[in-house]
Amino acid sequence: MGFFDKLKSGLKKTKDALLKPVNDLFSSYDKVDDDFYDELLDLLIMADVGVETSDYLVEELRTRLKEKKIKETSLAREEFRAILTESVGESGSLVFGSGLNVILIIGVNGVGKTTSIGKITHCLTEEGKKVMLAAADTFRAAAAEQLTIWADRNGVPIIRQNEGADPAAVVFDAVSAAKKANVDVLIVDTAGRLHNKKNLIDELAKINRVIDREAPGSTRETLLVLDASTGQNALIQAKEFGKAADITGLVLTKLDGTAKGGIILAIKRELGIPVKFIGVGEGIDDLRPFDPNEFINAFFEDERE
Repeated sequence: MGFFDKLKSGLKKTKDALLKPVNDLFSSYDKVDDDFYDELLDLLIMADVGVETSDYLVEELRTRLKEKKIKETSLAREEFRAILTESVGESGSLVFGSGLNVILIIGVNGVGKTTSIGKITHCLTEEGKKVMLAAADTFRAAAAEQLTIWADRNGVPIIRQNEGADPAAVVFDAVSAAKKANVDVLIVDTAGRLHNKKNLIDELAKINRVIDREAPGSTRETLLVLDASTGQNALIQAKEFGKAADITGLVLTKLDGTAKGGIILAIKRELGIPVKFIGVGEGIDDLRPFDPNEFINAFFEDERE
């Protein structure tokens, strides 16, 4: 099964929870009226799109239909699809420079952070990039061991120290090793402490200072890993982490097996942070760069069957 088929299959629960009820709503009305808009708003909120984003989508539909003088629900349906497509946003590709590129991976424990690092490493090595990992999550027992398994699986080096070591010291060693080995991309795993802890802010600031000093001018990405199945809680995490770090992109895991894929609409609308990777399975190939067109095609395919 190719990634598109996995994406299509993985979005089935979201489609059943969001698209099917919306399609049924459009089919049950001859003309768009206030009751229609009220029901559409309720359906979007129940599908975990979020109150703010749901309200925006409904009001945007209302505005466009009024401007184009559309009252038929068949034409209104096409307008709504266009609005959803626009709301997903553009592709958020990783930004690479000519020298050392550093990717900081942040997120709470349990969202699939270490696994995501392994899969992103696989994506980058497939593109021919030379990758190194840094086990800067020295807080959680066995974190470095788990990351080492992924390093071995991908055939890339890893820099680590003992549990409880200073994370910034690990990053210092990793940057030094990466420069000596002419590595293209250094991926740094960080501790998954709760997003409301001050030590997270302090730790990330210290790590960034080390990178600024030891690799000035290096291209930097800070990717926040979120579990799509947690719905609105993922949005809350993103907002809180945004206070602690300059997030450049999101990794949305576990889109398969959840009816809360609508969260991707809320994330883009409310945060303005691009989704750079999405995951729809456990395999090493099941985390891929986010392609909005692919996402929408998988989401809407067979909608009228």
